[in-house]
Amino acid sequence: MRCEEVTRIRAHIRLAPVPTSARQARRFVSDTLAQWGDERFVDAASLLVSELVTNAVVHACSAVDVVVGHEGIHASLRVEVRDSSRRVPRLGGFFDLDAISGRGLALVEAMSDRWGVESGDAGKSVWFELERQLEASQPA
Repeated sequence: MRCEEVTRIRAHIRLAPVPTSARQARRFVSDTLAQWGDERFVDAASLLVSELVTNAVVHACSAVDVVVGHEGIHASLRVEVRDSSRRVPRLGGFFDLDAISGRGLALVEAMSDRWGVESGDAGKSVWFELERQLEASQPA
């Protein structure tokens, strides 16, 4: 029997409620994933965190916390965006092709393996997960 130690890896940044926070969140996620050797997630995770941070800045008008993490080598990558609003975002229906906003959660739903919202007294956390696939050369 082989025992594996589960290691929880997390990184966190707090951002101001300003439009440039989306760019800071993308850079933070990109740099963090590169540091962890998870470059294959950079494009998707950077885009999705940018959408969620933009939503938080526009709709919650509060400071935003971004948390990136996973537990163990085989765990999903999870990105959370927390704000102080208790208003739960909802996935829209149809979009005007000329609209410049309103597609953020649709992108999160389309590109992530799972996503959701957790509400609490201090606000909410909107999160998404991307599967961390095993490399073909690694034993199961």
